Amino acid sequence: MNEPSPVSSVLVTGANGSIGLACARMFLQSWPGARVYLGCRAARVQAAELAAEFAGRCELVSLEVTDAESWAAVVQRIVAASGRLDVLVNNAGQHRDALLATMPLEDWHAVLATNLTGTFLGCRAVVRTMLAQRHGRIINIASLSALLAPAGQTNYAAAKAGVVALTQALAKEVARAGITVNALCPGYVMTAALAQDPAQVAELAKRVPARRLGRPEEVAAAVRYLAGPDAAYTTGAVLKLDGGIF
Repeated sequence: MNEPSPVSSVLVTGANGSIGLACARMFLQSWPGARVYLGCRAARVQAAELAAEFAGRCELVSLEVTDAESWAAVVQRIVAASGRLDVLVNNAGQHRDALLATMPLEDWHAVLATNLTGTFLGCRAVVRTMLAQRHGRIINIASLSALLAPAGQTNYAAAKAGVVALTQALAKEVARAGITVNALCPGYVMTAALAQDPAQVAELAKRVPARRLGRPEEVAAAVRYLAGPDAAYTTGAVLKLDGGIF
C-alpha cells in the first residue's frame, strides 16, 4: 500500500543485484514521492530496465564504490537534482572465497576494498549532507558471515564484520543530528543465479531451520522499516535475516 513519502531521495548501491533491485523497487512502489538513484559499476542491465519502468523517478548513476571521487560526484549530482539525500543503502559487495592458506593477496585486498572500504567511503560521502539536513538514514548491508564466519571466507567475513563495527561506531557519532546508521546481516538469499540451480537451493535450504532461502523482498522490507519514520530511535542495530541459522 502506498504511503506519503518520508524521503525525497535515495541512493542504492549494488543496484543491479537481486537485493539492490528489490530495495529500489520497494522505495519506488511504497513511497511515490521518492526519487531513487541506482548506483552501478559495470553490470547494469536490470537496473536500467527498472529505471526505464519508473522513468522520471528512478535514475541510473555510475558509481565505483572504492573510489572517493566517484562517490563525491554521485552525491553532488543527487543533491543538485533533489536538494537533499535522505537514504543511503550500502549494498555493493563481492566475495572471492578460498581457504586462507591458498588465498591470493589480490583477493584479500579486492574483497576488503569493495565491502569495507566502499562502505566507509559511502558513509563519509553522504554524512556531511545529512548532518546539514539534520536527518538521514544509512543502511549497511553486511552478512551473516560477519556474525557466524564460515571456513573459506576469511576475507569476506572480516570485511563484513568490519562493516558491523563501522555501523555501530558511526551511529554514536551522528545520532544527535537525527541520523540513524544500521546494519542488516542476511543469510542465504535467493538470487537469479541460484534460481537456475534447484539442487543447490535444496542443499542450502537444509542448513536453514526455516527450511527455505530468504527472498530479496524480505531484505527490502527490513530496509523499508529502517529507512522510515518509525525507526527514528533505532540506530547502531545489527539485524540478522537468516531463517534461524544463528
